[in-house]
Amino acid sequence: MLPDFLRFWGANPALEAQWPWLLGVLAAAYLLGSVPFGMLISKVMGLGNLRDIGSGNIGATNVLRTGSKKAALATLVLDAGKGAVAVLIARAWLGEDAAQVAALGAFLGHLFPIYLMFKGGKGVAVFLGIMLALNFWAGLAACATWLAIALIFRISSLSALVASAATPFWLYAFGMPAAVWLGVVLACFVWVRHFANIERLLKGTEPKIGKK
Repeated sequence: MLPDFLRFWGANPALEAQWPWLLGVLAAAYLLGSVPFGMLISKVMGLGNLRDIGSGNIGATNVLRTGSKKAALATLVLDAGKGAVAVLIARAWLGEDAAQVAALGAFLGHLFPIYLMFKGGKGVAVFLGIMLALNFWAGLAACATWLAIALIFRISSLSALVASAATPFWLYAFGMPAAVWLGVVLACFVWVRHFANIERLLKGTEPKIGKK
């Protein structure tokens, strides 16, 4: 049996008739998720090439290392926004299952963007934006988890790891058990993408938020 986010529920035509639509949603969400807002904003604001700054990541945390809080905030909002928009449009068009497929597509687009030769970010902002759109209260709890860990330890990667790991539990707690598997899959991707960060955390050498 497939996880819930890969099945199409409800009184609809045969499952086979839905797959072309769902594949279309996946592709469209992937292309939207692939848009590298961090790279674009840094270039427009003359902040340099993110690949040569800090961790080389295209996300908001690395944009902050350029010294521009405005650029980092814009990157955070736009990266989270592209995940949320993909989910909301798919839900309005085809329903809840399409929303979860769109969530997966947007997330994979950010991690493996076609516009950057499939070398993307770690997906934290997109992850949080997706969760806010899927279930606002679960997403808000995930954001609060990230913020709490960030305030205590001042380490972005640790905040991301804890928040992503907690999100499947938040989805279940706030009445969306059908999305728990999606939360688990996306959280696993977040952890895999943070492998180097985990190594530095264990060594005590992971840089703190705001360090250039």
